[in-house]
Amino acid sequence: MKMTRSIPGLLICLSMNALPAEARDQAASDSTGLPGDNFSLQGALELFKKAGSPEEFEKLLNTSQNKVNNLDLNEDGQIDYIRVINKKENDVQIFVLQALVSDQESQDIAVIELEKTGQDNAVVQIAGDEDIFGEETIIEPGDDDNAYNAAGSSVARGPNVEPVETATDVAIVVNVWAWPCVRYVYAPSYRLWISPWTWAARPAWWRPWKPLSWQVYRPIRYRYRPHYVVVHTHRVAYAPRLYRPMRVTSVTVRTRHQVTVTNYRTSRSTHSVTASRNNKQYHATRKTTTVEGPRGNKVSRTKTTVRRKR
Repeated sequence: MKMTRSIPGLLICLSMNALPAEARDQAASDSTGLPGDNFSLQGALELFKKAGSPEEFEKLLNTSQNKVNNLDLNEDGQIDYIRVINKKENDVQIFVLQALVSDQESQDIAVIELEKTGQDNAVVQIAGDEDIFGEETIIEPGDDDNAYNAAGSSVARGPNVEPVETATDVAIVVNVWAWPCVRYVYAPSYRLWISPWTWAARPAWWRPWKPLSWQVYRPIRYRYRPHYVVVHTHRVAYAPRLYRPMRVTSVTVRTRHQVTVTNYRTSRSTHSVTASRNNKQYHATRKTTTVEGPRGNKVSRTKTTVRRKR
């Protein structure tokens, strides 16, 4: 297995077998085994930032050079095509990223949630689907010249500046109004983009490619991580309600990855520990569950159970 990396004026080929054993073990340990390992949420937001329109964004997602998408959900040896479907209500817009699995099934991969919050302000997040990432995974911009805090003031920059903590994640919000695609979709003349492409009808420019192994894709995927952060709250509170009735899942994908997803959720939600006190042993189990909050957002609840061991 070889990994190829391009550097201006130089092409380097590294054999994965030549990597130190520690590096190979680290690469393997980073893999969850979930389908989401093969899709970069940070990369998708980066492409959305660069695109001039939703149509261009869809093309960038399905361009091999960008290597954001490494999904082969139907396991046919070729990358799945991802279409983009836009829905809007007032100032809230969502962009569903949906993989074509077969002529009868599609699977949502993620949803970009966008809201215009002022004349020249907008916020964005991307939420990965729980069937693909094991649990809903929310990513947002975290380092930008247009960041402002919860009070609406611009954020100071510098190595010693610390973000303000609130009850709902770090209260630093990036204003994405300057992103070309954001301005485009809020223009008065904009018409919602609903991808016309299907399993039987693909765009003439699309050229599918073979998926990369995890060891090769991992460093490519991680290059999109800077400037994006994982959070646990929907900033666009209405977006989940707007999306819920149109969510599409594949029975084939869910069945194929059911064991891996279940094991992942169990390992993430339940933690056990045994301790001694006054010569008596106690067993504590902490279980975290995610439920829907009053505004449609996800809320984590933790329950701790302590039992004396006999």
